[in-house]
Amino acid sequence: MTDSAEKFTRQTLIDVQPLTPHLFTLRTTRDRGFRFRAGQFARLGVVKADGTTVWRAYSMVSSPFDEFLEFFSIVVPDGEFTSELSRLKPGDCLLVERQAFGYLTLDRFVDGRDLWLLSTGTGVAPFLSILQDFEVWEKFERIILVYSVREGRELAYQALIEGLTQRDYLAEYAHKFRFIPTVTREQHPAALNGRITTLIENGELERAANVTLTPEHSRVMLCGNPQMIDDTRKLLKAKGLQLSLTRRPGQVAVENYW
Repeated sequence: MTDSAEKFTRQTLIDVQPLTPHLFTLRTTRDRGFRFRAGQFARLGVVKADGTTVWRAYSMVSSPFDEFLEFFSIVVPDGEFTSELSRLKPGDCLLVERQAFGYLTLDRFVDGRDLWLLSTGTGVAPFLSILQDFEVWEKFERIILVYSVREGRELAYQALIEGLTQRDYLAEYAHKFRFIPTVTREQHPAALNGRITTLIENGELERAANVTLTPEHSRVMLCGNPQMIDDTRKLLKAKGLQLSLTRRPGQVAVENYW
């Protein structure tokens, strides 16, 4: 076996679901030896027509206990990787590195009562994995998923989100969960209107959740575009919430999604 073959496995694409002209989900087989913690990401490889391989990192949407791997992607115009990825069909091959990466996991927090999951676009992916893992429901008293998109049609995985608390192993924890979608470019039924940062600044997000952001009780995970993360971190810092580091446990964990 060559060195390159030892670093990745070849998985078969099971399903591809376009959601909008620019968003799609994909599901692959899963190597029996691939292990990950909810919230981590994998490096995926696509072999181009010229024989070269392009690699990009994608968070798992699927839970650590699923027999498949699922990912959520946006098509970047003229993007070398996503252009190739979006052309794949069921039965095609996708490379998956054997090791999972990332620190957007629950062990970033040593305590806390309320867990806020703040996401934009495809950044919701790791949070969907976390929410399908039993650990988060035992660890926190309240769990607030905030999912921000530009247009209402971009709100993906609604059936999964709505069905979480109906699963047998989560039914008794249904009272802990609050889902708050936000749409920035149009009015949308049952969704807040505005960016996450604006909704934090004007207090609307806390009112919608009926939960106050405090250093004592709140633990916040951020995943999405870098500008949202930077701006939100500043707002949270002003409220006394600090980035959680190995040497200094805090209240905020982040993952830049591109």
